[in-house]
Amino acid sequence: MSDTAPPVQAARRTTAATTPGNSPGRPKQRDAFFDNAKYLAIVLVAMGHAWEPLRSDSRAVTALYTVVYAFHMPAFIIVSGYFSRSFDASPAKIKRLITGVVVPYVVFEVAYTFFTRWSDGVPDRKISLLDPLYLTWFLAALFVWRLTTPIWRSVRWPLPIALTIAALATLSPSIGNDLDLQRTLQFLPYFVLGLCLRPEHFSLVRQWRVRLAAVPVFAATVVFSYWALPRMDYAWFFHRDAAEHFGVPAWYGPLMTLALFGCSLVLVACFLSWVPGRRMWFTTLGAGTLYGYLLHGFVVQAGKHWDWAGHAWARTPLGAIAVTLVAGLVVTVLCTAPVRRVFRCVMEPRMEWAFRRTSPESGGVPAQVRR
Repeated sequence: MSDTAPPVQAARRTTAATTPGNSPGRPKQRDAFFDNAKYLAIVLVAMGHAWEPLRSDSRAVTALYTVVYAFHMPAFIIVSGYFSRSFDASPAKIKRLITGVVVPYVVFEVAYTFFTRWSDGVPDRKISLLDPLYLTWFLAALFVWRLTTPIWRSVRWPLPIALTIAALATLSPSIGNDLDLQRTLQFLPYFVLGLCLRPEHFSLVRQWRVRLAAVPVFAATVVFSYWALPRMDYAWFFHRDAAEHFGVPAWYGPLMTLALFGCSLVLVACFLSWVPGRRMWFTTLGAGTLYGYLLHGFVVQAGKHWDWAGHAWARTPLGAIAVTLVAGLVVTVLCTAPVRRVFRCVMEPRMEWAFRRTSPESGGVPAQVRR
């Protein structure tokens, strides 16, 4: 299986943010900026997956792949943390966590297991809900991060503590695959940073000075990535292995944790600076990024099974461009309303039957408990 990065439906039902023009009596509206950011990021995720089979034949493709992987996952996780600030482990929030994260995780963990038995030619692959398969790792990590949100909202230095935990994880090769804990811990600082951010922080990166600076920064990053490919293992950006895996001294792990965190933050800021703040033709698709994320993996796996990358045309410059555009088109379709209606029963199930009834007057306390 290839390493993947996903987007997030982090702000799925909690992304409804008031806009300056909203009156108290009107329904809250979604923030177009964050929906635009999520859509553009999921397009980059799909394009990155499309580039994976082409890396061995093109240094340029691999350089672009590395740059994208340096910031698209951190961007999703930061936004996830930002919209998790209100998580307080109340019954209503726990219900949303289960229906919006746990249920899709279980469904797609099973679905990917059966599908990859065919696509990977592994007919005896076992179903393991503790060992996330393919794209489902992000849902497992999001579950852990969300549950720990009250802790990070309470401690005095949340980000330094999270960075310390991530650095220590790189020193611990014995961490097992349960819930992909290594990756969960190494990506933790981005989630905690999102918890610490405020709307004014996002306004800062959208200033015209930042937008102008983002162009040479991205250009220099691509050039540096091209130069560094023979000298550095880009798998560091996957955050899934301890330092020992890369055959380097253990102290490299904490050092790379800080270096990658700084690098990713700069690129995330550059990316967000160019995200439109107004409603665009793709803004509504930002509400369906979890659908695009989880569903496009089946297309990627099927394409790998049929070895589309084995065709000579795919390895030409025009072929690579065509593959990139097709990947963007496929994930765009998977984020649309018709697709969401079909799969809502497993992605956003109501499941009223599984939870105790609550009322606004009870402060979220189940009626059965109050009795």
